[in-house]
Amino acid sequence: MQQAATTLRPPASGTATRLRGGSGGDVVFEWMCRVAGVFVLILLGAIIIELFIGALPAFRQFGLAFVWTELWDPVADQYGALVPIYGTVVTAVLAIILAVPVAFGIAFFLTELAPDWLRRPVGTAVELLAAVPSIIYGMWGFFVIVPVMAQVVQPAVIDTLGELPLIGFLFAGPPFGTGILTAALILAIMIIPVVAATMRDVFSTVPPVFKESAYGLGATRWEVMWNIVLPYTSKSVVGGIMLGLGRALGETLAVTFVIGNANRVTTTLFGPGNTIASLVALEFGEAGAGSLKLSALLALGFILFVLSFIVLAISRLLLRPSAKGASA
Repeated sequence: MQQAATTLRPPASGTATRLRGGSGGDVVFEWMCRVAGVFVLILLGAIIIELFIGALPAFRQFGLAFVWTELWDPVADQYGALVPIYGTVVTAVLAIILAVPVAFGIAFFLTELAPDWLRRPVGTAVELLAAVPSIIYGMWGFFVIVPVMAQVVQPAVIDTLGELPLIGFLFAGPPFGTGILTAALILAIMIIPVVAATMRDVFSTVPPVFKESAYGLGATRWEVMWNIVLPYTSKSVVGGIMLGLGRALGETLAVTFVIGNANRVTTTLFGPGNTIASLVALEFGEAGAGSLKLSALLALGFILFVLSFIVLAISRLLLRPSAKGASA
């Protein structure tokens, strides 16, 4: 009984003081986190409002037709967003089509095939690729990829696929090397590390007992990946792909080097084009303060912000853990 009474004895006053001090520190830390979160929301709202206010003269002048007008003529002060929107969407979608199979192969190799001594170096190399500045990709694409495309890839594709009746128009035109397909290729190389790292991480979350049970029933590695791992991680995989798409939509310098920077809609993938980011980067310095051109460029920035925000919001929803899906 005496030992029990000793055990239940209330803490000394010094201990209580330390607990009260720790509680006060928790309150301060909580409010600091709240302020940081509110600051992010305020900053995001300020960027949106500033872009919209700057874009108002262009929207008043051209109305909603600004979105689907192809003409971009600074001399006549006539502006339309169709060409850069088209170039942005097409290059980003092509980049995803090119990048996802390669990223899936990398993630599959790292999680299922690679020996333990090789997984860490290859995984580190993939993560380091994501840290390479975009201007390096752009310079590499201009001095290395563009000559290869002009001298080897595009002539061969034009002579083969360009002669087909239904899809030949996609590969028509002279082999300049630059163009929408080249820009999409550079973007694909840039987003492969992001998508591959996401896939690798989510593949690693699959409970080993699921895969071991499938192997015990005689399934191959591909059958385990296709029937067990992918269904279990499908939402997270799609979320990672959307994150890569968000980066591809907003890329500037790398695309500017290789896309050709022509303000016209082209049906061939080898033709030059433009994206919102590259057009703003090229012509923002020539736009005078208060001019209609500056307002049109800010309107393009607002449209790009909306597109990127939608893509990233969808990706966050897809990456959110689903208790219902996990239990299923």
